[in-house]
Amino acid sequence: MPDIDDVTIMQKLTLRHDRLLILFLLLGLVILAFITIPLLNMTAGQLISNQPGMAEAINDSSVWKAMILTMYTALVATAVAFVFGVPLAYFLARRDFPGKGVVESIVDIPIIVPHTVAGIALLTVFGLHGLLGQPLSQVTQFRDAMPGIVVAMLFVSVPFLINSAREGFQSVDPRLENVARSLGASEWGAFIWVTVPLAARHILVGSIMCWARAMSEFGAVIVIAYYPMITPTLIYERYISYGLSASSPIAVLMIIVCLVIFITLRAISSRWRRYDRD
Repeated sequence: MPDIDDVTIMQKLTLRHDRLLILFLLLGLVILAFITIPLLNMTAGQLISNQPGMAEAINDSSVWKAMILTMYTALVATAVAFVFGVPLAYFLARRDFPGKGVVESIVDIPIIVPHTVAGIALLTVFGLHGLLGQPLSQVTQFRDAMPGIVVAMLFVSVPFLINSAREGFQSVDPRLENVARSLGASEWGAFIWVTVPLAARHILVGSIMCWARAMSEFGAVIVIAYYPMITPTLIYERYISYGLSASSPIAVLMIIVCLVIFITLRAISSRWRRYDRD
């Protein structure tokens, strides 16, 4: 039976822990309010005031065309990031080598570099007279074309997938792969049937963040491919041409679509987590 003094000490520690959690909650509410208030203010202003601009945005085919193009090109960029980024993530998780820190820093550069700078850098490579754009001009065009949107989105979003997948692979004990290979599985089989399922949630989260970041990209896209317009570009164009009243409804519509998508993906992720626990 625990001593009374021990019980008292535990109660005091619990009380201090609760106070710390309350303090952290209050501090966290500040940043939550910072994120929520501007979005809620803009959204409520459009929906509650019943302004005609919202109905016009919903019925505007160019808005939905830009929205679909945004989601599609972001999905293509995520698929490319998955095919080439996941193997790199696995290699970085499993091997130490001279210059590894340099490679990891290169992966993170797109997060640091201003995205207009990224767009200019991509233009020097994929532009009509660029390093790759010129020899590939007979096959495809990047300047003011869908492939240009994809490469811009890919550049800024791929670090999120690589870093998340790398953390997932690092969380998998290499001895499990060795056991699978000792039981007759090939190296590829151990990767597919042991490592990937155990790291799948990290890969999924990284893919979602990669896709979301690609959807929100603006700076790099307008430099290399202003046309065809994705949603961020269309919002900017409407704001410059017609002002806040014309751009706000499209922005609100984009927020609502993204919110529905993310709530759905969060629900899937939570269900997956519960399934793993069971």
